[in-house]
Amino acid sequence: MPPEEGLALHHAAILAGDAVASAPMLEIGSWCGKSTLYLGAAAVVHGRLVFAVDHHRGSQEQQPGWEWHDASLVDPSAGVIDTLPAFRRTVREAGLETTVVAVVGESTAVAHHWRTPCALVFIDGGHGAGPAHADYDGWAPHVAPGGTLAIHDVFPDPADGGRPPYEVYLRALADGFVEAPATGSLRVLRRP
Repeated sequence: MPPEEGLALHHAAILAGDAVASAPMLEIGSWCGKSTLYLGAAAVVHGRLVFAVDHHRGSQEQQPGWEWHDASLVDPSAGVIDTLPAFRRTVREAGLETTVVAVVGESTAVAHHWRTPCALVFIDGGHGAGPAHADYDGWAPHVAPGGTLAIHDVFPDPADGGRPPYEVYLRALADGFVEAPATGSLRVLRRP
């Protein structure tokens, strides 16, 4: 996440906290915790929690042989990616352990059992068609009235990136979410 997008996410989270009293914030796709820090800093301002939902095994483009693979994140004993230790270290070093709650599991499974309205939901999980649309289906209903839905890696021009986050963004607009100013590939929308 480029710094300007992270700062825009932080600003959106501050505004979401102002708009929706006492509701938590939630992100789908934490990876090693960079976006979590922007959300966590905003949550501290409002005395809220951030729930960070991720299975910590990486998405398709982070697997061996793919463009975004990082071999240093492979657990040698299991032979698979495990970003949870890096995520926990990032959160600890930022002093956010009492603000950020790691929820380790598949986004769709967690969403199925989630019952709490959220001031902000940030979708940045798997970018394939199935995972991106499933994240939207599972989590958009949990955005509280007046709350914020943020979607990362939205590229209107197919030459710039994958289509599923853009398709999810279009679905959100069609479902009545109202767009706020965009920053880079970050789209911020409000539920009326």
